[in-house]
Amino acid sequence: MNTPGLIDVHAHFTTPHYIEAAKAAGHVRPDGMPETYWPRWTAEEHLAFMDEAGIAKAMLSLSSPGAHFGDDLAARRLSREINEFCAQTVRDHPDRFGQFATLPLPDVEGALTELAYSFDELGADGVALLSNHAGIRLADERLMPVLAELDRRAAVVLLHPTTCPGHEALSSGRPQPMIEFLFETARTVIDFILSGAATRFSRLRLIVPHLGGVLPLLAERVEAFRTISGEPADRITVTETLGRFSYDLAGMPSNQQITALTAIAAPDRLLYGSDYAWTRRDLALHLLTSLDKTLSDEHENWRSLTTHNAESILPHAPRNGAWPEERGEATVKSGRTR
Repeated sequence: MNTPGLIDVHAHFTTPHYIEAAKAAGHVRPDGMPETYWPRWTAEEHLAFMDEAGIAKAMLSLSSPGAHFGDDLAARRLSREINEFCAQTVRDHPDRFGQFATLPLPDVEGALTELAYSFDELGADGVALLSNHAGIRLADERLMPVLAELDRRAAVVLLHPTTCPGHEALSSGRPQPMIEFLFETARTVIDFILSGAATRFSRLRLIVPHLGGVLPLLAERVEAFRTISGEPADRITVTETLGRFSYDLAGMPSNQQITALTAIAAPDRLLYGSDYAWTRRDLALHLLTSLDKTLSDEHENWRSLTTHNAESILPHAPRNGAWPEERGEATVKSGRTR
């Protein structure tokens, strides 16, 4: 039996104008990384990497620091430009790329407009949200209209960490992706659960990045403190709620990290992620080889497993080589062509 190509749910792009706008706003060293680390993305180089790695399709998203640099109107314009660029890339390569749209959060009104446009006109597969938007986390009451609309659409949401306010003290001057990103993801996801938002918006299909980061190690501790604080014992536990999310395998897939992740995530919740192009080609290929070694004992064919899992949640993903309209299924309006 042939192994299907991977579906990469954690893949990033940039545009020259976006990099210029981010640098002009003070992000010369992206999240504390050297300025030279900004990836100069092209579809051709990404496709070459995909062919070498055995990736059939990559879901493109903007990474940190996002598109909002303090001015709502400028953020709306930049988000639209980014989403139009990504949608055109998908139209140019419909079998190879998909789109997780960018929203100009924390501008809620602008985000709702861009959300509708991205889904209804551009045919986006989902959205990418940052762990905080100008310090406002996912479960903040100010973002409830956006979460409600995403929940109404049963949308796929890729969560991605970003630098948080006060990061200078937290990261000790080191790049935030080294350590802080893993804790930043945990802060947002735990707040999403403890606030009740995860239950309230249960149709929202959340993808947690980087093998869950430190979340698997914190689940029982957070649950214990919930009990200490007097919450009722019959509510769903933190571990059970974490088990409802999906987790991409981008990051450093060591045996320890995989073991920790499988304590909270069943096999049908695992998705492949390369983190290209922020993770350079050679390292991304090395990490893919590491996944082959690390997961071989637990899953006979983890590539098929994660591809099947991605097909089950992505609205435009091919299933068994056939697209939805070829299987006679109804499709929604989409700006993409075949």
